Amino acid sequence: MRLDKFLKVSRLIKRRTIAKDVTDQGRVSINGNVAKASSNVKEGDLITIKYGQKNTTIKVLAVKESSKKEEVDEMYELINEEKAGE
Repeated sequence: MRLDKFLKVSRLIKRRTIAKDVTDQGRVSINGNVAKASSNVKEGDLITIKYGQKNTTIKVLAVKESSKKEEVDEMYELINEEKAGE
């Protein structure tokens, strides 16, 4: 699944266009490598997102085409979240 779509479906970022903009600015990495919006996401990947005032690192547990609000917790595990600049 494309990175921008995963960020939207998992509700880490509300809109796909915003997810695409954030990735195009080089603020998202997969397994330590800067990622593009079209980068492929698979189970086991570590994704780091520098968005807003936070740096968030998650581990991908499942890749789903769509999800309900209650199912989002099954898609990723929060590894680390800190305010930017700390």
